[in-house]
Amino acid sequence: MSFTRHVGKHGDRKVAVIFREVPGEPHMCLVAYTEIINQHIHDALIRCIDSDIGQNSENLADALNRTYAQDGRPILQILHIEGQLKKVQTSAIVMTPNSTTRIKLDELNLMLNEMKLGEAAVKKMADMDKSLGMQSPGEVARRMRGTPEGVVAATPDVLGDAALAQSRIAQANKMAAEAQGLLNESARLMAEAAALDPKTAPKAKRKSPAAPAPVVAVAPVKRKYVRKAVNVT
Repeated sequence: MSFTRHVGKHGDRKVAVIFREVPGEPHMCLVAYTEIINQHIHDALIRCIDSDIGQNSENLADALNRTYAQDGRPILQILHIEGQLKKVQTSAIVMTPNSTTRIKLDELNLMLNEMKLGEAAVKKMADMDKSLGMQSPGEVARRMRGTPEGVVAATPDVLGDAALAQSRIAQANKMAAEAQGLLNESARLMAEAAALDPKTAPKAKRKSPAAPAPVVAVAPVKRKYVRKAVNVT
C-alpha cells in the first residue's frame, strides 16, 4: 500500500503540511489549503508533493524551496508572499497518507521525534563502538574538552596534554620497575635451582674475549740540542 507524505485535513478541508512544527512552537504547524490555493501554483505544488524530492523531505518546505513555478520563483516564496501559509495547531490536523490511514499530526510528530532521538542514540553508540581503542590519548582529551583539532586547553578538572604525557611516563616507569623485579626474581630462582642440582642448572654463557684496546699512534718527541758555550782564554 502506497503512502503520500505531507497531506492531511483540517476539519473537512484538504491541506498540505508545509512545516510539521513551527520553530519555537512545536504545538503549531504551517499548512496551505490546497483546494483554495491560487491556480498558477496549485499544479506545481501537487507535483512537488508527489515527487521523489517531496516525499524524501522531512518538511515539505525544503522541497518547495527548491521547486519553481512557471515564473521562476520558488513555490515556497510565492506561498509566503501571497499569504497562503496558515499556522494551525498540530492537534487539529489529521494526516491522511492513504485512504485508510488517519493519524493526528501531534501524535505523528511525537512518534517521528522519538524515532529521530532513537536513531541518533544508536548512531552515537555505533560510532563509539567503532572508534573504541582506536584513538590517540590527545584526540580523546580534545574531544572531551570540545576543543578544535590541534588546540588543547587544560582546565582545572581536565588533564592537559603535558599532564597526560607525565601520566604516561609514570606508567612506563612503573612497568619498567615491575619488569626489573621479575628479572631479579628470575635470577634468584635460577640460583636456587643451581644450588639444588648443579646438573640441571643452565650453563653460564662464555664471555667473549675483550676486544684489544685500540692502538693510539704517538708522535715522536723532538729533542732540542743546546749549543754549549766555549770559553776562550
